[in-house]
Amino acid sequence: MNLYEVLDKLNIVYEEVSHEKVMTVEEAKNIENMIEGIGSKNLFLTDKKNYYLVILEENKRADIKELMNIIGCSRLSFASSNRLKEILDLEEGSVTPFGIINDKDNKVMLLIDKDLKNNKLLFHPNTNTKTISVSYDDLIKFIEDQNHKYINF
Repeated sequence: MNLYEVLDKLNIVYEEVSHEKVMTVEEAKNIENMIEGIGSKNLFLTDKKNYYLVILEENKRADIKELMNIIGCSRLSFASSNRLKEILDLEEGSVTPFGIINDKDNKVMLLIDKDLKNNKLLFHPNTNTKTISVSYDDLIKFIEDQNHKYINF
């Protein structure tokens, strides 16, 4: 099942806009004028055994020490682009929580910024030439449907 089929199956309401390829959060800021929602920063991290997708409000910095305390590890770094492709079937510049649709072995845990609650959120639908807007609650519905664990922090 592709992403849009899953969203429809779950009755997730979304808006979508097509645009030029964007590779960074800064480049994506222009999209916010085209569609309702808060931009996000999505980081694919590893502790060399496990993988984590950190979802933050776009203007926040990830506090790596805080994240290490939350998940109980002593080292955390960016996962390689090869692992990103292998596990989530995503390219650099298109990291998104919707990539977990390709993580059939549930290797990725999501860490979600609590400040994103009660908002419309902007994410790429597994390609960085489109952006979709979904509610926080619908994002959680999608994550749970994909049988992935998540932590709000």
